[in-house]
Amino acid sequence: MWRSTDHAPRSPDDAAESGSGAARSPDTGASAEFVSADGSAARTGKRRRRSELTTGEPEPGEPEPAPSGRRGGRRGGQRREERPPGVPQSPEASARDIVYRLLAVRARSRSELRNALLRKEIDEDVADAVLQKFVDAGLVDDAEFAEAWVNERQRNQGLGRKALGYELRRKGVEEHLVAEALSAVDPDAEEERARELVRRKLRSARVDDQEKLLRRLVGMLARKGYSEGLAFRVAKDELGRADDPDLS
Repeated sequence: MWRSTDHAPRSPDDAAESGSGAARSPDTGASAEFVSADGSAARTGKRRRRSELTTGEPEPGEPEPAPSGRRGGRRGGQRREERPPGVPQSPEASARDIVYRLLAVRARSRSELRNALLRKEIDEDVADAVLQKFVDAGLVDDAEFAEAWVNERQRNQGLGRKALGYELRRKGVEEHLVAEALSAVDPDAEEERARELVRRKLRSARVDDQEKLLRRLVGMLARKGYSEGLAFRVAKDELGRADDPDLS
């Protein structure tokens, strides 16, 4: 006969009899008493120290608990490898961190990212290998970058095809991708954007000489990347509309 000194409710399977007749309570920190036939009690087992219970460290001789399915708050049982203090980060890991930080700001071409890695003194072979992994994962795509760049710069900055192509080439985008992105520009939308720029300029123009104003308007459109023919035609047309109230 035995009784728990912790007075906790117990199920039939909470304890297993050993050859000596002693038993342990379901609480691993509890001790139990074995009551003999003559009513005397013998305490078996030792109560674990509070520090052992709070830290979860097993007592000497006990097996360590099996690892659970999740460790360190990461899925799939994967555990983040922490770099020991004083151990430098690998070049590959440094390169990945740089690329992630740059892409978090805005999309970039592969050439832009490569140049950034080289400026950070990343070896060329390491830079190319890391960037290829980003390309394979679809995180770096020069075709998508060129298309998005053209749409954004034309809409927000009013740039024409020549300026857009110049910017893409400066960013290291290959020529066939530049041509593909520029071919998607709608000519009518490009002309309408040029007219909007001229109208905006005319609202603040204070020049009485029409020829001088015309040259200024054409020069403004040329700097925005519009072809000379389109710039001259749009500027002259909008200048005429501004002078003729019936056409406004």
